[in-house]
Amino acid sequence: MHIENVNLVIRNAVADDAETLCNWWNDGIVMAHAGFPAGLGTTPQKIVHDLAMDSDEDHRRLIIEHDMIPIGEMSYRNTGNRTVEIGIKICDFDKHEKGIGTKALKMLISCLFDEMDYEKIVIDTNLTNTRAQHVYEKIGFRKISINCNSWKNQVGEMQSSVEYELTRTEYLDNHNLTVHEEQ
Repeated sequence: MHIENVNLVIRNAVADDAETLCNWWNDGIVMAHAGFPAGLGTTPQKIVHDLAMDSDEDHRRLIIEHDMIPIGEMSYRNTGNRTVEIGIKICDFDKHEKGIGTKALKMLISCLFDEMDYEKIVIDTNLTNTRAQHVYEKIGFRKISINCNSWKNQVGEMQSSVEYELTRTEYLDNHNLTVHEEQ
């Protein structure tokens, strides 16, 4: 995958990204919302190995570049029945609250629906991550469930999550409404 929109690029993660991904994934501040407040404790070698297993059909890790600099990551995983689960993390905190994550999500969503022919996209986040929830809902995702105290993070603290979904029809209806309003 390679999607461009002005100064924003979403592309497949490759072996050359392993060091950057390792730095992000081992940073507990970056990984806290994902349940890893102490980081993953991974290595570039393991990441290179894992990236080699990625495929367009099953799952893919992606890099978000802004002005040609990696600032975050995305992923998608085919869960069957033309449904795909996605994730996003803006790892450069200086790029938060600038609309970059929203724009990147819209780019990925359009590609998954228009080019890869998925019918439904699901995403979840930590219940405390209200910034992500705001973005998902603004894009048109529907809240499906809240799972209270349903899992423990790596230091044993109970965590809650919220699950969202968006169908192709909902996205197209919302997109057409937005385009019509802009005209």
